[in-house]
Amino acid sequence: MSIIKLNKTPSKPSIIMAKTKSVYTCQSCGFKSPKWLGKCPDCNQWNSLVEEIAFEERRGLQVFEGDYSPQPITTLEAREDDRLKTGIQELDRVLGGGIVLGSATLIGGDPGIGKSTLLLQAVARLANNGIKVLYVSGEESPKQTKIRGERLGVTSENLFIYAENTMERILDSVKRLKPNVLVIDSIQTMYTQTLESSPGSVSQVRETSSQLIFNAKAIDMPIFLVGHVTKDGSIAGPRVLEHMVDTVLYFEGERGHHFRILRAVKNRYGSIMEIGVFEMRDKGLAEVINPSELFLAERPQNASGSVVVSSLEGTRPILVEIQSLVCPTIFGIPKRTVVGIDYNRVALLTAVLEKKGGLNIQNHDIFLKVTGGIRLEEPAIDLGIIASLASNFLDKPVPPKTIVFGEVGLTGEVRGISQAEPRINEAEKLGFDRCILPKDNLSKIKNVGANGSSPLQLVGVTSVKEMMDVLF
Repeated sequence: MSIIKLNKTPSKPSIIMAKTKSVYTCQSCGFKSPKWLGKCPDCNQWNSLVEEIAFEERRGLQVFEGDYSPQPITTLEAREDDRLKTGIQELDRVLGGGIVLGSATLIGGDPGIGKSTLLLQAVARLANNGIKVLYVSGEESPKQTKIRGERLGVTSENLFIYAENTMERILDSVKRLKPNVLVIDSIQTMYTQTLESSPGSVSQVRETSSQLIFNAKAIDMPIFLVGHVTKDGSIAGPRVLEHMVDTVLYFEGERGHHFRILRAVKNRYGSIMEIGVFEMRDKGLAEVINPSELFLAERPQNASGSVVVSSLEGTRPILVEIQSLVCPTIFGIPKRTVVGIDYNRVALLTAVLEKKGGLNIQNHDIFLKVTGGIRLEEPAIDLGIIASLASNFLDKPVPPKTIVFGEVGLTGEVRGISQAEPRINEAEKLGFDRCILPKDNLSKIKNVGANGSSPLQLVGVTSVKEMMDVLF
């Protein structure tokens, strides 16, 4: 039996590919998990874990020249007036008086609300004053930014436009150009080549932000970071981003209204209670110096359910109109629709009005809103809400020149509020002749009006029932 030998051609050595490892990272808090989870165990967010390629972080941090040695606090020089004034009073007020050198400011808001428009107008005024500004756009080309700048009337040789997403190139441009102010629009479009994840991921946002903030503080260069927001209104990316920056601003407003509210939720160099009011026009954002007059410009006269309240935003009292509509419900469950005020607060005050005011209002549909698109959160508007609901339910209008403010407790008592004098002075400027306020505040008022007294008729009340007897 013959044996047939087969000549085997030696095969080429096979290339064994390294298995790519992946990790699931929470896009809200940065928590990492080797497998997918429906709910993040750290921040309790659902469907926030996204698969990313696992990598070893290689930090190639560029460091600008600066003095990093420890120094006694007594040798450091810092003055409160060392701020850059943008020339936009509403923006400077929210920032605490201007831009602090070396500060990092994060501004967020809904798409199309006006974030880029506001920053372009602000840096254009800085550039006109001889301050060199670098505007880095990761979403628009230089020509597109130029078209938007022409509409806003932005013309200055000190304003430099740079369309780039790579952090290494941006830092090189900053090192060569040496601008006084840097704008990044937006931080979610930036990425560094030292990481393998895609732009907008938690790792990229955290790394690029840390590089920008670290180098900006080294050379005392203020930076502005534009941040995208998620569907729930919070800034996209890791929560640590808001801790890294010095100031966090939110640009608020509704698409149907032309008013925009700039509000600070964090500010290391000023108060977080200040707001800036802007009006969207065809040539950009125009600041509103007297928002109370603008909010009350189209107020109906002698209409039931219309009440003017005073809300204190920072150091500025703002007079706004609250409107309500109360009608019998057709179905078994009454409907509640609230715009501009917390829903639970309105439900609480409705129960107080029925129990302590003697009005059978719980089986009625209630619709309540704040005109102008502004949102009110201060307790001083409680009395105005009750007055508005009672006015429409009884179909008795509140006198048009009457202003109402005060906090209401669960037992129907009217509690005193802070800063009553500025509220009364603002009402006096706009021509109001009567003010319903807590009796506790009435006994403490001293400096009201030009001569220490006000021409307004000040009526102090201690309960909801007493307020209704005065108005109705």
